[in-house]
Amino acid sequence: MKPLQKLLGLLVALTAASGTFAQQEVVLKISEGMPMITLALPEFVVRGGSPAAQAAAQEIHQVLMEDVKYTRIFQPLPKEHYGYIRPLDLDKIFFKDWDSVQARLLVTGEVKEDGGRISFSSKIYDVKGETYLIGKFYQTEKNGLRLVAHKMADELLKLHGEKPLFTTKIAFVSNRDGNDEIYIMDYDGANATRVTFNKIKDYMPAWSPDQRTIAFTSYRGFTAGLYLRNIYEGTETPVATKGTSYSAAFSPDGRKLAFCSTMAEEGNADIFAMDLETKKTKRLTFNAATETAPSWSPTGRELAFTTDRLGAGSPQIYLMDAEGSNVRKASFGGNYHDAPAWAPTSERVAFVSRVDNTFDIYVLNLRTNQITKLTENNVRNETPSWSPDGRHVVFASNISGSIQIYTVDYDGANLRKLTDRGENKLPNWTN
Repeated sequence: MKPLQKLLGLLVALTAASGTFAQQEVVLKISEGMPMITLALPEFVVRGGSPAAQAAAQEIHQVLMEDVKYTRIFQPLPKEHYGYIRPLDLDKIFFKDWDSVQARLLVTGEVKEDGGRISFSSKIYDVKGETYLIGKFYQTEKNGLRLVAHKMADELLKLHGEKPLFTTKIAFVSNRDGNDEIYIMDYDGANATRVTFNKIKDYMPAWSPDQRTIAFTSYRGFTAGLYLRNIYEGTETPVATKGTSYSAAFSPDGRKLAFCSTMAEEGNADIFAMDLETKKTKRLTFNAATETAPSWSPTGRELAFTTDRLGAGSPQIYLMDAEGSNVRKASFGGNYHDAPAWAPTSERVAFVSRVDNTFDIYVLNLRTNQITKLTENNVRNETPSWSPDGRHVVFASNISGSIQIYTVDYDGANLRKLTDRGENKLPNWTN
């Protein structure tokens, strides 16, 4: 069995083995800019004392703690605060103890080994309200412990009314095995798994909304064409091979695929949209300029794209309606703006801008026209893509010398390096 099939099988098995014992759906919401929610995450209780259970408890706790820190929604309670209260008793929660150290939420966990498998149960409590909110139960093999932690972290996000983040994937291009091939990895860079095995140049991956399919560009023969790869079935389907076709983007409902192609008679690159059910293709732009990098708005009613219609070598970001009408310029100032990425939850567009021979990632708020600079390291930063919650951006950069993949928060904080083997580029985050 190939590594990818094992990984997907683990996800299906773990989902089937998990259980929920919450009484009702609860949403705990705070606004962006408000103080973070203080969360107590004491060491998990190990039943039976087996070394495997102890190691599993430590790994799940460590990964969950890193996930919690990444949110910038929850603030983990400092470890030294646990010394001020009595030891955790899973049979009776002393809420006043946790309230005395300013915890608003309490997450408990219990781990045991059962026939070579690890069982993990966890509960989340509202300390102020002295109430039990939700509980989860999982059984997994040792290689599924990180996924268990990520799923529990997503439960915390759900309480906050957010989309899942920690079980999402990032597709990217890597030459770590010799050729440029498509890979996927966890949001934090773990579990990198090869998806394509074509031994040719495969690049520009783009996720479908259901996270089952990756559109990508592949050089076969003398031109680049677009293909769809079902990562569960391992099948590939050609969708646009006339002319040179590349830079695909699925619409939010998954019904259309926008892409750039030279298939028109003029031979220059224009934006097209394909109905994936009927396979009918509609040309959206009719300009002598080169027009590339389409990105859908969250509603699916608009597209951002790059065009050099103001002059060769001076690309700019434009917007248009999904049918190709109402074309207007979005970027302003400067002479090089490229690779727009529309945030899935807002009116923000990330893009690349060149200033003084360096390429940095910026974010444009389309409502206020405010621009935020996310990177500032005098190197080449490129191809941004948003996380599903619109709070993080993944991109490629040669900060370390070779081109690697990084994430950064929406305000430029918390830079993280995700890859280090070979060269890695063109990341695309599931939405």
